[in-house]
Amino acid sequence: MTQSNDHTGGIVLTSLSKSYGSVRAVRSIDLQIAPGETVALLGPNGAGKTTTIDMVLGLTRPDSGSISLFGMTPAQAVAAGAVGGMLQTGSPLDHMKVRELVSLMASYYPHPLDVGDALRRTGAAEFAGQWTTKLSGGQAQRVRFAAALVGDADLLLLDEPTAGIDVEGRREFWQAMRAVAGRGKTVVFATHYLEEADAFADRIVLMSHGRIVADGPATEIKARAAARTIRGTLPGADLAGLVALPGVAAADRHGDTIILSCSDSDAALRPLLGAFPEIRDIEVGGGSLEEAFLELTAADKLDPEVVR
Repeated sequence: MTQSNDHTGGIVLTSLSKSYGSVRAVRSIDLQIAPGETVALLGPNGAGKTTTIDMVLGLTRPDSGSISLFGMTPAQAVAAGAVGGMLQTGSPLDHMKVRELVSLMASYYPHPLDVGDALRRTGAAEFAGQWTTKLSGGQAQRVRFAAALVGDADLLLLDEPTAGIDVEGRREFWQAMRAVAGRGKTVVFATHYLEEADAFADRIVLMSHGRIVADGPATEIKARAAARTIRGTLPGADLAGLVALPGVAAADRHGDTIILSCSDSDAALRPLLGAFPEIRDIEVGGGSLEEAFLELTAADKLDPEVVR
């Protein structure tokens, strides 16, 4: 791997690639993340998200390309205490209590948070005296989060951070993450919860087959979904007449509510009002993040290989 000489700050990935035998897990990706950004990595299973995070953390060596973290290599950034990581695999160390483990992690950083504060922020304070071998799945996930947070690192890399956590725990997690981001920290997280990415990320990077297929704010990603929807109240609607309107691809009815899937909602709206003046409660919606996710990843058929 070549080393980057970039000292402008933030995260810079340049032509980054990684293969496992004949399987190309990450395919020459370029990505820049500014200091203070909160970025979500999305993609189906096998898109290359975890491999990318592992390379940025220095756990996996790229085959080619460069990585710069605040002008340093991953090894240098980790040694400097600039990086905190939360992986989706592994378990807390055995034969330790929760507070002892988080205290140990704090000792590796030059300017850590108060251990009690980190435990409270992550909801782990209530079981801080338990042995790590006695934790439930959700509790273990909170401990991983506390261990990543306690170092007060400039960059947090989180792989599926809310997996196995209940609804209340997910809400508390994102409250804590808002506070972290509000202090100017850079946060990169991979998740399968699209609503989390939509609600909390400044920017979404969508991966498929080891490549970046979309990169931008959630609103921009959603705008790339072709479908737009018109909903309204129209008792006794004539579905055939609705489908015949310009810009309408399909029509459905649920009671008195009609739902029009449109290739061009602007072209459909005026004829709709003219042909069905009795329609009311009209709503026009853009494509959802889920629709954009499915369309953009389905369109990326460059290579059928299964990747990590």
